[in-house]
Amino acid sequence: MKQIESINLPNGLSLEVWDASRQIAADTVKVELVIKMDVSFASSHFEEEDHYLKTRRVFGPAGSYEYRKERTFVHNAETETVFRNLLNDFKRDALPYLAQDNFPRHYSRSKYRDIVQNPYKYQDRLGSR
Repeated sequence: MKQIESINLPNGLSLEVWDASRQIAADTVKVELVIKMDVSFASSHFEEEDHYLKTRRVFGPAGSYEYRKERTFVHNAETETVFRNLLNDFKRDALPYLAQDNFPRHYSRSKYRDIVQNPYKYQDRLGSR
């Protein structure tokens, strides 16, 4: 996997664009775009202090946002074009949402909701509380 670029967003977040493409056969490639971004949790993102503390106990000081998009069995000659199309689609469709001022708050709350809705996934990090 190789890093293609970093994008600084107006809301203070920074995302990384990675190419995780790999050869499938002699003439075909699995083209894979990976977007990674750390989103720090802040107490102001949550309705209650306990929600903030529980989220940090489970995930640490920041959550890791990740987006993946892939196309399989792409002919070798089309690899770069397909990757660029995947990246352009991401920039057109998802980047405006990720750049919004309220994205970190929405992301933080979604992580807390996941803890509440799926406590069995996090029972080892939640302890007896």
